[in-house]
Amino acid sequence: MKKYAIVLAAGKGTRMKTELPKCAYPLLRKPMIAYIVENLKNTGLLDEVIVVVGHKKEIIMDILNDSVTYAVQTEQLGTGHAVKMAKDKVTDLEGYTIILPGDMPLINETVISEAIGAHNSAQNDLTVVSTLMDDPFGYGRIIRNGNDLLDSIVEENDASLEQKAINEINTGIYIIKNDILFQALDQVKNDNSKGEYYLTDIVKILKNQNCTMGTYVLKTSYKAMGVNDLYALSIAEAKLRNDINRAFMIKGVAMINPETITIGHNVHIEENVTIHPNTYITGNSVIKKGAQIGPNTEIHNSEIGESVVCKHSLVYNSRIQEYTTVGPFAHLRDGADIGPKNRIGNFVEIKKSTTGVNTKASHLAYIGDAEIGSAVNFGCGAITVNYDGKEKYKTIIGDNVFVGCNANLIAPIEIHDDAFIAAGSTLNKNVPKGTLAIARAYQVNKENYMKIKKGN
Repeated sequence: MKKYAIVLAAGKGTRMKTELPKCAYPLLRKPMIAYIVENLKNTGLLDEVIVVVGHKKEIIMDILNDSVTYAVQTEQLGTGHAVKMAKDKVTDLEGYTIILPGDMPLINETVISEAIGAHNSAQNDLTVVSTLMDDPFGYGRIIRNGNDLLDSIVEENDASLEQKAINEINTGIYIIKNDILFQALDQVKNDNSKGEYYLTDIVKILKNQNCTMGTYVLKTSYKAMGVNDLYALSIAEAKLRNDINRAFMIKGVAMINPETITIGHNVHIEENVTIHPNTYITGNSVIKKGAQIGPNTEIHNSEIGESVVCKHSLVYNSRIQEYTTVGPFAHLRDGADIGPKNRIGNFVEIKKSTTGVNTKASHLAYIGDAEIGSAVNFGCGAITVNYDGKEKYKTIIGDNVFVGCNANLIAPIEIHDDAFIAAGSTLNKNVPKGTLAIARAYQVNKENYMKIKKGN
């Protein structure tokens, strides 16, 4: 018996005013559709997730890759039509299918699991996920029969004054037995003002067939909000940010001014971490215990070790090992791997490079495509010159090397252990172990030069 999910992600989302299909728009640096698919899979209750794509489908498919099965809706003819496009993918008629919109990123795995559990416990043919809203304007109202069971869904334009007063609304999430799903959809008509096939019409069809219908009432109504424009996106982002931050703080993560802190959906933070204001931690980042992050720091897809201090800095796709200090105003990117007990200071950029233990680049340095040993000191203005306009080359520096201020190390080059690079040197040859390397012009002082220049 197979259980399916059908996610509707074919719409254009014109109100978003963006070139992206709506479901691909990022929320906390992660596409909305990715939240839904991940949460569906995390329930462990489903055998296959089918995503119905249409407008700019290649963007959605590039986000999800081969993690899902795809159905294509070439014309956007309504939600009922979109589900029908998945008919060939639902091959086992013994199980159930959960159908949900692709623009509802706050529906988490707990909600999905509880809704499916309610459907199975009640042995319903169809379960509609509903919720209570203070202002239900614009939503389809849930109409119940004398036994308090689902009777019908009435859209705003068709509702009477009495029905408009009902505050229980349809979220657009359905759980339905596979063997009746498509036979019901085959009976849906498009005789409405938009000429579209509405998924809500299956409620009336199944009622006429005396099917068992019920609801799962979602208590936290904001989780069912759809994101139709950029203002709604900002509301959803604020709700998600608050939920994530609260969960981490309860687990022992200190946040100073948490409303200014953004933590992504897939971030892992250990206890006894302190996060300061205006900090963004996103992607698959890991922050280990005792770290101090921020203020004014961005970390994305990176690992931060125990007791690291990282402030006023950017860290992308990199690793900072334990007891290292980074910042202020440092930039680590593209595979920078900073060793334990390092000091990476003001206006230092490190790209695709590794460092050993107790290495320091305290200010105004660039280290790119380099392999750096332990106890290395980079003076102010030191640069690994890694690019000749066509190719990138590697710099290798051993242990206990001192690189003086304003030194240029032109790669490919290797500086062996215990070497000393004199300030102002530009090197393009390897430096043997224990060697002092000096490569600069002799100083010339021309006496009385300024007096002669001024004609005095």
